[in-house]
Amino acid sequence: MNKLRAIQLFVRLADLGSFTRVAEQSNFSKSMISKEISRLEAEIGARLLHRSTRNVQLTHVGEGYLQRAREILEKLDDADNFVQDLQQHPRGKLKINAPMALGITDLSALFADFMEAYPDIELDIHLGDENIDLVEQGFDLGFRASGFPIESNYVGRPLTRFKYHVCVGPEYFKHHPAINLPQDIKGHNCFVYSYFQGKDMWPIEDGVTVQGTLRVNNTMFMMELIKRGQGIGFIPDFVCREALEKGEVVEVLADSKKPNLILYALYPARHFVPSKIVQCIEYLEQWFAEK
Repeated sequence: MNKLRAIQLFVRLADLGSFTRVAEQSNFSKSMISKEISRLEAEIGARLLHRSTRNVQLTHVGEGYLQRAREILEKLDDADNFVQDLQQHPRGKLKINAPMALGITDLSALFADFMEAYPDIELDIHLGDENIDLVEQGFDLGFRASGFPIESNYVGRPLTRFKYHVCVGPEYFKHHPAINLPQDIKGHNCFVYSYFQGKDMWPIEDGVTVQGTLRVNNTMFMMELIKRGQGIGFIPDFVCREALEKGEVVEVLADSKKPNLILYALYPARHFVPSKIVQCIEYLEQWFAEK
């Protein structure tokens, strides 16, 4: 027995007072409606209706059951309306994981605009470069920037692309040989980002194996040492853009082939994706498209 359907038919029958009228206003036959009501009565162990050839009347138990049945159906309608309202006006908490450097640079401006557009969404943002399990850590949404295809159990939506730059401090070449070709990098002090998927292989042209005196898990920290002329870095443009514009670092091998760094929005695969996540991703796509 479909108990919810039986309750709905019982309430309709109480309102209309006739099996015939209920049948006329629904897709069910009089016999099917009668059977549903009988099953409902059998399940709860009490008679709800007095049946006659002309009409139906509620028993004392039926009157009390009707009141409570109406409350149940009203709460169900309220629950449906709540979801529909959220679909149109998202609210609630959105827990997000994002890379440290990207969060401090581009994403901070993005989410300032997002908060203005969606004031009822409460953001809980965690910045960090570690590869974490989003579901296990309770995140609704994660960002990953990668120059390689992402192997993930999540749905990945590409948002935008960044370029890589090989950066050195302006004083660096006063004490080191010039770099004109990718193979010239060998022998230079090349800084390595700990979470770089290519490890010690920079994907410039056919690939260059590098080594150096610094391995660090934060590219913004690395940039400060590059500015001081301590070594060379393979840096995404959201980290080095301002330093290049100010002349704090210079770029070498600008014309050499390098992969793009793609920013993905990741979220757990679900049959129904919460509206706040859908709205957030669509906003991000539009935001980056206009930049």
